[in-house]
Parts: sequence; C-alpha cells; structure tokens
Amino acid sequence: MAPSKAKLPLIPLAKDTILLPGIVLRIPVPNDRPDIPALLSNVYSRAASKTPSQRLDNVNVVCVPLNSLLLTRDGQKTISENEHSPKPKESSDINPSNASKNDLFGYGVAAKISGVEGRGTGEFALLVEGVARVKIEKFTQESPFFEAEVTYMHDDAISSDDVAIQGLFAHLKQLSRHLLFFTLLPRPGFSPLSPLLARRLEIYIARRGVQDAGRLADFMANIVEGSLEEKLQVLAALDVKDRIERVIALLQRQVDDLKNSVSIASFTGPGVPSNIDLDQMTKLNGRRTRRPGMPGMPPPPGMAGRGGAPMDDEQEPNEMDELKGKLDAARLTPEAAKVADRELKRLKKMSPAQAEYQVTRNYLENLSEIPWSAVTESHLGVETLSRARKQLDDDHYGLEKVKKRLLEYLAVLKLKQSINDDLNTQVAKAEEEKALERAESLKSKRVVDKSPILLLVGPPGVGKTSLAKSIATALGRKFHRISLGGVRDEAEIRGHRRTYIAAMPGLIVNGLKKVGVANPVFLLDEIDKVGTSNYHGDPSAAMLEVLDPEQNHTFTDHYVNIPIDLSKVLFIATANSLDTIPPPLLDRMETINLPGYTTLEKRHIAMRHLIPKQIQTNGLGPGQVEFNQEVVSKIIESYTREAGVRNLEREIGSVCRAKAVEYAEAKDARHVEKYKPQLSVEDIEEILGIEKYDEEIAEKTSGSVQLTGKLGDVLKESVEVALSWVKAHAYELSLTHDPTENIMKKRSIHVHCPSGAIPKGEISLRGRVTAVGGIKEKLIGALRAGVKTVLLPAQNRKDVKDLPQEVKEGLQIIHVQHIWEAMRYVWPESHWPGEENLAGIESRL
Repeated sequence: MAPSKAKLPLIPLAKDTILLPGIVLRIPVPNDRPDIPALLSNVYSRAASKTPSQRLDNVNVVCVPLNSLLLTRDGQKTISENEHSPKPKESSDINPSNASKNDLFGYGVAAKISGVEGRGTGEFALLVEGVARVKIEKFTQESPFFEAEVTYMHDDAISSDDVAIQGLFAHLKQLSRHLLFFTLLPRPGFSPLSPLLARRLEIYIARRGVQDAGRLADFMANIVEGSLEEKLQVLAALDVKDRIERVIALLQRQVDDLKNSVSIASFTGPGVPSNIDLDQMTKLNGRRTRRPGMPGMPPPPGMAGRGGAPMDDEQEPNEMDELKGKLDAARLTPEAAKVADRELKRLKKMSPAQAEYQVTRNYLENLSEIPWSAVTESHLGVETLSRARKQLDDDHYGLEKVKKRLLEYLAVLKLKQSINDDLNTQVAKAEEEKALERAESLKSKRVVDKSPILLLVGPPGVGKTSLAKSIATALGRKFHRISLGGVRDEAEIRGHRRTYIAAMPGLIVNGLKKVGVANPVFLLDEIDKVGTSNYHGDPSAAMLEVLDPEQNHTFTDHYVNIPIDLSKVLFIATANSLDTIPPPLLDRMETINLPGYTTLEKRHIAMRHLIPKQIQTNGLGPGQVEFNQEVVSKIIESYTREAGVRNLEREIGSVCRAKAVEYAEAKDARHVEKYKPQLSVEDIEEILGIEKYDEEIAEKTSGSVQLTGKLGDVLKESVEVALSWVKAHAYELSLTHDPTENIMKKRSIHVHCPSGAIPKGEISLRGRVTAVGGIKEKLIGALRAGVKTVLLPAQNRKDVKDLPQEVKEGLQIIHVQHIWEAMRYVWPESHWPGEENLAGIESRL
C-alpha cells in the first residue's frame, strides 16, 4: 500500500510505554498535563466538521514513545556520541509533561480515541486503539500540544510464494503458543495465567493467517518481556520480515527463561504424549489458578480487563451456542449424537476454571470436526471410465496392471450406484403407494460400497505415491497422505484414551478431520516400516482393524470411543518390500507389484514428465533447452542405475541448471543468439562428468568357476545344490571315466554373482528347475547387457506375459523344466554328452 501523509497531533507516552498497531492502550492523564485537554479540544473540533459516520473514528492522533539514549530516532543502536553536542536529558528525568521534540522517538502509531474515562475535575484516562505505524517527518508546532507531519507506513501484502515469511510466521505462532503454555504453570513469585484468558488468547493467535503476520508480531511484542530499546526497535521495524525476526528473538528468550524456571517433570512420563498443547495444560492447571494476569502480560480489554489487547473486529459468540451449532452441522450418527448431547449438558454445568472443562470442550470440538456423513459426490456418468483412463495415462506411462485394477474398481462402483439408484426409485414409489413392507424389503437390497485396500509394492522412485494422487484425481476424491514410517506407538493409529494428559485422536481420525469427508483416498505410505509389538503396544496390529473390510465400518478410535465408518475410505498402501509386513496385515490388502522401469519406459517418462517439470523448475522457458532421445538414453544408461526414476530426475535437473547458467550468461552479455539450446551426448559428459556406470556386457567366452560376490543364504545354498548334482552326475557328464571318482579332488569352482542380493535361480537335488522371482528385472538387465538368449524355469512362463514388448522382441526366451534341458543349451554342441539323459525327463518330473 502506498504511504500517505497527514498533519496530526502527537501524544507523548509515559516512560517505558509503547503503543503498537492492533493494541488497545489506556493512557492516564494527570492534572499536570495541559497538552491533552488542548489536544482533545482540537480533535473534537475536527471531528465536528465531518459527517456523523466519519467523526471520531476517522480522526487520528499519534502516540509517540519517549526516545532512548541507546538508540537513534530511526531505532538503530547508537555507535558514538559527539562530545560537543548537547547531552540529552537522562531518561529518568523525561516525562510527557516536560518532553521536547528531541525527546520523542522518530516513529509512533496513529490511533483513534475510543473513549475517555473519569470525566470531571480530577484525573482522567484516554482509551486509544492503534491503527498504523507512522514516521514523524517534521514538527509543525510544540505548544499547546505537539503536532507534526507524518507518513503512514502500512504493511505490504505478503506473497503466497514467500516461503521465508511463511516459515518465520509458523515459528512465531509456535513460540506464541509455547509462551502461553508456560504461563499456565505456577512459578515462584508469580500466579499462573487464567485458563479462560489463555484460551481466548490462543483463539486469537490461531485465527491469524500469514497476511496478519505483522499484526501478530506487534501483538506478541506487546505481551513479551523486553527492554525499552528492544520494543522501540520493533516499532521502527517497517519491514514485516525484520519485525517478525525481532519478536521471535524476544519470544525465544522468554520461553527459554520460563523453561528454566518451571519444572514440568511431573507432566511427562511413560504413556504420556510429548506434544502437550494449551488445552491439555489448562486441564493440568485449572484448579491451581488463583487470579488472571501475569507480569508482562496485561489482561486484554473485552477479555479480562484493560491494558494491552488485540483489536478484533469479530465479537466472540457464546461458546456453548457456537459448539452446539457445530455439532448440529456435523450430522452425527445417532450414537455419536447421544454421546455429544450428554457431554454438552455436562459442559454447561462446569466452570471454565474446572480441570475437566477444556478436556470435555476439546472432545466435543473433535466430534464436530469428524465427517460422520459428509461425502464427496461421485460423478459416475457416461464418460467416467474414459476420463479416468485418460487421467491415469496422462500422469503415468506404463503400469498397465495398476490402471486396469483401478478401472475395474470404478466400473464396479458405477454399476453399484446404478443398482442403488434404481432401488431408490422403487422405494420412493412403494412409499407413495403406502407399501411399507415392500419398501423395507427393497431398502435391504441396496448394495453396500466397500472400497478395496490396495497395496502398491515396488522399489523407491517407481511412482507409488504419485500414482495414489492420480487415483484420487481420477475418482474426484480428496486425498490425504499418512506417513507410517517410524510409527512405534499404537496410540498414534488408534488415538489416546481421554484419561491421559494431552489425549488426542489417532492418525486416521485426524486425517478424516483434515479432508472433511468420509470417502477420501488415504495413502498409507511405507506400511512396511510400521513398528511391531513393543511396550507402547503393536501399531501393526492396530492397522488390522483399519484395513479389514469386515471390521472397518465400525472402527473405534480410543479418544473418540464411538464407532466410525471407514468402509467408504479408499486405502492405498505403499511398501518397498513385503518381507517386513506381518502376514495377518498383508492378508487384508490386495497386492499390486510395481517393478522397475525399462530403458524405454524411463525414456518416455523423462520426455513426457521429468524434462518439462525440470525445465520449469529451473527457470527456463519452452525452447531454451532441448533433449533428444539419444541424450536421454545416455543419462539413463551411464549416469543412473535404479528401478525408479528419482535419480534420473536429479540428473536431468543438473543438466537444466547448467543450461540455465549458460543462458543467463549469454543473456547478460547480450549474445543470446550464440546460445544453443540443443543438447548433445558430448554436452552431457561435460556437464555430468565421467560416466558413473559402465554397462554390464555379456561375456563372450567361458571361464573358470569360483564362489565370490556378496551372496545371500539362498544363493549359497543354490550353489551347494548345483555342485552336489554335478558331483552325482559327473560320469554321465563325461567329467570322469570312473563313476566312483571324486571330481573335486583336483578341481576348484568359482561362482561370482555381482548382484547376489537378488536370487538368480534354484534347482532341486534331483535336477528339477524351480520358479524364481523378479523375472522382469532380470530380463531387462539381460537385454541391457546384450544377452540374446535366456533360459527360464517353465513355471515362470506366466510371468513372461507381463513383460514389455521391447523385452519380448529383444530376447529369445527358452523355458526348461530340468537341468538336463538347460545344459543342452549351455554345453558346447560338439561335446554334449547328455542326449540320452533327456529321454523320459517329463515322465520323471
């Protein structure tokens, strides 16, 4: 907002007194201050010349604090003084009645006079409300009262993209709540803050948004303890960011001092949550409250007295009526409504200072925020399936199995809704005809929608989380992510019982409160990393009720203690591995595997999604950097080796940043025409450096055999089994001329597996080849390494159907059932001794 100028009367404030915008201040006026009556006469004269609607509210005065010897008039610390200049009066000698213009600070606050107390012959007081900061430009008179030309300094609007301000504002609110938290506790020599006053202050803090950051900083500066110089520096801080930083420093210091003077050991212990908030502290402290107020925190007008409060335009409605209205609007289930009605009657009989008052009030507020019956309407029309298919195809390349399952769910949902719509029509017709029995019979035939519980399993970076977001978009549902990694306490899932201090609902109920509907899409991220049984309970067991379609329509959170219907929630869980998920929990979910991407898939993903995203992220525009297929393939094959595309995106980002520097320098030098947006393979090597990975190339010659590499137990056993079989059939393999000879007596074997963590194969002691896992990953690796022929167990024939087309076309896949069949393709044809052993293999299997 552009600054505006005005000529206004000035009121010098008493020593160590400062008025800030948004604060109400009471200014006592003793008999020895003739400037105030003269000033009021002038103000009322000006007000009389305005229309009735513009009178006193729009006539401002400027409240100016007294200067400090340690600061300049601009709020900067004094470095040195000119010894020849006249010394200012000591601050103890200055008072508003004898102050000169040199004793006044360079900034003040324009305020409106909201009232006068104690009219008559004796002393009186002015009530003023701070409106805006002003800078004193020039004094125009000093008698009978001060008058000056001032410039209004309004706070600039805060951009929604200003991450720095948003972070500081969040920190400011957090410290403000911490200050209230500690002032609720008794300290030696001080009485705790009134719980009711603390609650209202908390409401004021909670209602402030980031656009009110400067206003909240001013309010907390009025509350927090600090020296005159520190408060004057806050007044002179015209930049909101600078002001917030100064107030944060004051708050942090006072909170740290309070921490040292208050022992909270009695409020912590096993089973008690660590993040106690203001409401829970009110419960702890309610019976110990002796009087409102505390030094450094005067009770605000309209709340508990006068002397330094927020100016809030909205009057707080009656709490009981407001709470009742919230509960009515929540459309609670009959059981929940019964509980809420009982608790509300109890609450009305309690005093706000009672220990249980805030606990019960919080409980009722939580009940009102849970979406008991509110749902997102399903738009299941003619184009639903085609629209969802397009959404999934636009967001993700490949993943046909997942897309197919989701479209199946949509189709089933659409058919169920069609059946229910027809039944509802028949029910309405039956009710019109007074055929109540038929109506009830038709109602019982309605199809219940039970959403599936999908588990997306795959390595990091394959798009599990982003796929869940796309599902929510395709369904037109609200989306909420719950991170389960590191959850070790059962109460985090089920909530805490209300008998505990600082009890609160669990992650599931809090998620429902956040989205505000009963049928959202919940992403249970990293379910394989949820904790198992410990002294805090078993969080994985708590998930059983959440994810069991036969139980979750009556899920009971320990805090709420009323059944909540979770059957409408579409749960999508993600995991990197199935090994750490308990079998009973795994049994509740429908597993969908997301294997790694092929080079072709990665190239499509990079060209369609990653490159446009990174170009925009790094400040480049269309046509300012161009990737071709060869360049992308080079990055994929030589600089990344992963199942997903996370590192690929990082490398693309590095290339884009390098081109951003190149373009910026060309633009600064005004030689944009010399800038080349096209990337070559040579450019990639120059930007990303030496190739991180060499492609594994298939060996052209055979070698000796030993056992090395990082081998898991399964592979070690496989090698032992293979060796036993070879020793048993050494004569048939022409490895010895004596059936009794030990072939290992003069031989050694070396088996090397560079990626031994992935099981490569298994045979039985009789030579039967059994199925293996990870077929897609193994064959993709074989194709990239230049292998042309691959032997697969016959039992893995079904896995070949899901292979990408480029893999099927690039490899000759041969299925074998027995080791003799496999060796036929491995053994040199001219020396193959086992032809007769192939006869009758099928009959022996």
